[in-house]
Amino acid sequence: MGKRIDGQAVHAFIVLAASSLLLCGCTSFLRPQEKRADTQLLPTIGNQAHGTVTFIERSDGVQVTYNLAGLPPNSEHALQVHERGDCNASDGSSAGAVFSPAAERLKAGARVEGDLGNIRADANGVASGFIVAPDVSLDGIRSVLNRSVLLHHEASDPYASPQDGGGVAIACGVIRQ
Repeated sequence: MGKRIDGQAVHAFIVLAASSLLLCGCTSFLRPQEKRADTQLLPTIGNQAHGTVTFIERSDGVQVTYNLAGLPPNSEHALQVHERGDCNASDGSSAGAVFSPAAERLKAGARVEGDLGNIRADANGVASGFIVAPDVSLDGIRSVLNRSVLLHHEASDPYASPQDGGGVAIACGVIRQ
């Protein structure tokens, strides 16, 4: 005949097994969570530019990864975060001024926080890559969440007034977590 298994031993085994499974699942809760936000850029009226921009907070700033298409071949464009998360205007103007939480940065010749930099489209009108933006974040006063990303027709000029931007917006999207 077989051995009889004690009910308490079975109960203890089930509790131990369930506890092990729960603790294994907790490791994902114990790891630091990646702060991330995304936007889908849609073309403004009369333009074809579109794509995605992803923001991931890192120790040295926010990594801004972009994958864009529909740009004029071999062209440069300003990629900027603007004050308001509003792309309702057909030309992107409802997004407001370039994001600049630090007032002292409004001096001519200073790059404002929201001016992420210029990107270059290849011969097929595609631009992909990343920029590290050390002066913005995904929380606090420097947060880009719920603001707009505009892709401008022209490249930005670091020597012009920081609020001038890169001319007409050719795509706009709101940054969401």
